[in-house]
Amino acid sequence: MIALRSDLKVVLATQPVDFRKSVHTLSALVSEALRANPYCGDVFVFRSKRMDRVKLLAWDGSGMVLVTKWLHEGRFTWPPIRDGVVHLSATQLAMLLETWELIPVTNGRSPAN
Repeated sequence: MIALRSDLKVVLATQPVDFRKSVHTLSALVSEALRANPYCGDVFVFRSKRMDRVKLLAWDGSGMVLVTKWLHEGRFTWPPIRDGVVHLSATQLAMLLETWELIPVTNGRSPAN
């Protein structure tokens, strides 16, 4: 479980990732691409290329936590794609997870079940 404490730091990776990546591969990505320590207790947020999925990665003190959310309709609103990271507070993360603005999907496709 990811505790949303007041001193929590949240790092959004602005480039999409392959969602087949495991917790180990995402941890390596945090170290290499984001230049951060995946075991520091911060939350690292990744998105899929289609912007209909997000993954949150965090160390909770006893193990790595990986949370995935997959929208069946619409997609997540995301900062413009560019290199680097975006830093959020715990409050901003909570707001994003509770109130993501959905953009309607117009092609009528639905994810495979």
